[in-house]
Amino acid sequence: MIDFDLPKELIAQEPVSPRDSARLLVYERKSKKITDAIFKDLLEFLPKNSTLVLNNSKVEHCRWLFDEVKAELFVLEKLDQYTVRALVRPGKKFKLDMEAPLTDWLTAKTTAIDSEGIRTIRLNVQHDDERLQEIEHVPLPPYIAQNDTLAKEYQTVYAKPLGSKAAPTAGLHFTDDLLKKIALRHGVEEVTLHVGLGTFASLTDENYKTGKLHKEWYEIPSEVEQKLAAASHITTVGTTTTRTLESWKKSGETTGNTDIFIQPGYEFQAVDALITNFHLPGTSLLLMIEAFIGSKAETQRIYDHAIAEKYRFYSFGDAMLII
Repeated sequence: MIDFDLPKELIAQEPVSPRDSARLLVYERKSKKITDAIFKDLLEFLPKNSTLVLNNSKVEHCRWLFDEVKAELFVLEKLDQYTVRALVRPGKKFKLDMEAPLTDWLTAKTTAIDSEGIRTIRLNVQHDDERLQEIEHVPLPPYIAQNDTLAKEYQTVYAKPLGSKAAPTAGLHFTDDLLKKIALRHGVEEVTLHVGLGTFASLTDENYKTGKLHKEWYEIPSEVEQKLAAASHITTVGTTTTRTLESWKKSGETTGNTDIFIQPGYEFQAVDALITNFHLPGTSLLLMIEAFIGSKAETQRIYDHAIAEKYRFYSFGDAMLII
């Protein structure tokens, strides 16, 4: 896997405005040519007759903050009206069988702790209680300071079903106007993959040993599947959309949980071109990009170019189109 030293100032802390004014690095795999462009000019580079595929999952307000951000529940799953599975901070506040006061009206009792430290917690109020809205936040990535004014910006303009713990960030560059222009010349389809926290995780020996990653739920509507099956060329927006389509091609299933691990040597069956952001080293996302580019040396060269040209990195950063 490639590695790089990224100057701190290149880690984007907020998006550009308008969204499609982000920079776009275009890489042509056959010629190995790199072109520096602007995202709003995407139509100039999209391959002819390509169908653009988007992940329409919406980020949940699953980061619950208390006591001036000194305590936190990161809700991973809602088991029933009163019970959630969550990551917690600090751990000593959420000991087994202990009931922790979080506000003057909310308490949380830890009923189980699994091997990864995830707590099963029973609340004294239902998790759809309107008062909880005051403490629920969109979970910005750990390298971005929590800033609630960015909550709307951390959703794609086409986000619909709630379910993600992180945004499918390659889609953040699109505006409604740009999508309308693209739809006049290309097919535009939507699928759903609810992004899990595993998207930020570093790879482990177990991942390589089993050839599997964390599970994420996906769905391809039947009418979309028919259009994708008939498409002559497909451009996916983001690694999550790529994961969805490759899981579908591999399994034949249009809905379910995928643990597919796309790494160098993988033969892509569904995707012909890919729009993505610049990813953290040591992650499955970057390995997928290396696999799609088809060369570790070329992936390294692209990232070195992006750093030298001061592209903005990670969730609110700039984009790359690989064709």
